[in-house]
Amino acid sequence: MLLSQLKNEFENGLKDEFPSTEILSFFYILTEKYLGMRRLDIALNPEHEISQEDQLKIEHALERLKDHEPIQYITGSTEFFGREFLVNKDVLIPRRETEELVDWIISDHRQLDKKLKILDIGTGTGCIPISLKKELKNSEVFSVDISSEALLIAKSNASLNVAEVIFEKMNILEVNTLTDKFDIIVSNPPYVRELEKKEMHRNVVEHEPKLALYVEDENALIFYKKIATLASEALNKGGSLYFEINQYLSEETKTLVERCGFEAELKKDIFGNYRMLKAIKK
Repeated sequence: MLLSQLKNEFENGLKDEFPSTEILSFFYILTEKYLGMRRLDIALNPEHEISQEDQLKIEHALERLKDHEPIQYITGSTEFFGREFLVNKDVLIPRRETEELVDWIISDHRQLDKKLKILDIGTGTGCIPISLKKELKNSEVFSVDISSEALLIAKSNASLNVAEVIFEKMNILEVNTLTDKFDIIVSNPPYVRELEKKEMHRNVVEHEPKLALYVEDENALIFYKKIATLASEALNKGGSLYFEINQYLSEETKTLVERCGFEAELKKDIFGNYRMLKAIKK
């Protein structure tokens, strides 16, 4: 099959599911992944002959896309903070707003001449602790997650990115105290209420891990309350607590954190929504 024929087949296969620009984006991601060809290569070589093996790879990916499986799960990786991270169905795909949270932490602490002790709660891919370790090189970074499968991915990503992070399995809701002191505690915990599912795309609702996403409507801030309570004891004086938050519950989250003895501030993401919170231990 010629490259131009494969492209037409791909576009026709997804035309009822996605906008044309998104379909082309998927196609270029896959051709770079499987054929080693960039967008310009494709434009210059439409008559390039595709091997049957490579054709089958892209056709298989096409079927998965028809089922609205995220492209990152199909390729097995994504980019976060300029680095490659492995992903699969056991971990949430890192988002842009999480990059903004990491950037906030780095901006606050990069110029400090101090060795920082950092704890990340709910690691997933490991994108937060690994990025912090790479950018705040003198830091000592620890990370926990309830999922053994997620921890395997996080450890693989730490190796891939040559980052020394200490990982541990932990159900934070069952912990009564943290056994160490930290300068920074950061978390992107589950915060999507069941009632908000209707606003979400199929690729998220049907494919990404529910354990990392959802909380009960009547107890939506359960993780924030628990982590803030633990952090009030485990942070050194003047230490910082950072959260990614639900934009619809920003004020409620801020009030909760302040009741735990912190001075808190909210921050908007690039779309103008309050998606981040920083709290300083008094």
